[in-house]
Amino acid sequence: MIQAELVLDNEGLLRFCKIEGHSGAETRGNDIVCASVSVLAKAIAIVLEKSKDIKVRGDIPERGSFLIEADYNPEGKDFLKGAGSCLIEGLQAVEKEFPQYLKVNIERRNSYGT
Repeated sequence: MIQAELVLDNEGLLRFCKIEGHSGAETRGNDIVCASVSVLAKAIAIVLEKSKDIKVRGDIPERGSFLIEADYNPEGKDFLKGAGSCLIEGLQAVEKEFPQYLKVNIERRNSYGT
């Protein structure tokens, strides 16, 4: 099963995302759940990295593992909110269709220090 852990700050902005595991829905190269989650995560990381108002730190230590943290300046707030919402909605849509293969956990923190 894939576990996705997302942390939002008190303003609802994505500050942390960790995704680990393999769905096991199908064989490697044919797994629509893994492919969907991978594309969502990589696309958001690429988009955030291109914003001059958002600083992203991340790592992909091994296949089936993804981690990013985001900091922003005031000009990047709306962009980060939109990108985070896109990732959350996408992951939740995959989870809704394939609940046995993906679990999404979203935590809100009153303060977030990276």
